[in-house]
Amino acid sequence: MVKIFLLTSNEHKVNEIREILNDYNVEVEMVKGIKVEIQELELDEIIRYAALKAKEHTLKRPLFLEDSGLFIRALGGFPGPFSRYVYDTIGVRGVLKLMEGIDDRKAEFRCAAACVCPDERIIVNVGKVEGTIALEARGKKGFGFDPIFVPRGFNKTFAEMDPSEKNSISHRARAFRGLIEKYLEVFGDTE
Repeated sequence: MVKIFLLTSNEHKVNEIREILNDYNVEVEMVKGIKVEIQELELDEIIRYAALKAKEHTLKRPLFLEDSGLFIRALGGFPGPFSRYVYDTIGVRGVLKLMEGIDDRKAEFRCAAACVCPDERIIVNVGKVEGTIALEARGKKGFGFDPIFVPRGFNKTFAEMDPSEKNSISHRARAFRGLIEKYLEVFGDTE
């Protein structure tokens, strides 16, 4: 079994990633501490910079990190990489207010995930899921903007889905499954 260390203070993300990686014989342990924020519009650039900064703290263990965002087409990609700040300040209601009267409700969730490997190389993988912004918040499951995001091909928001259903299609699932497969290809499935 491989033990990976996930750099985050968000317990929801840890639990979600544990479920996502359940089929890979991977144990996920949360690591708090290093906080890296840069002002950049591209998630993969943010995560590469964060990975470089985290490299100093890896102690020869696989350190995983991620950055996600909701990108709304009619708002020019806003909130994008500023999703956490936007959620903390204006929340779901504020985003719905910004979307009032807008017919184009296309959006996508993106997740850039990175691993600082024991040999200090950095692996990055990006996942995304397309969908639309709902007219109102729906559902109690999930977190963040899940109550207003309806993935393409579905009639319900992420917050209305069971975790296993969401994790079968989400941006985070796509990013982390691809990342762990790249990691295991190089380092195998034993510590």
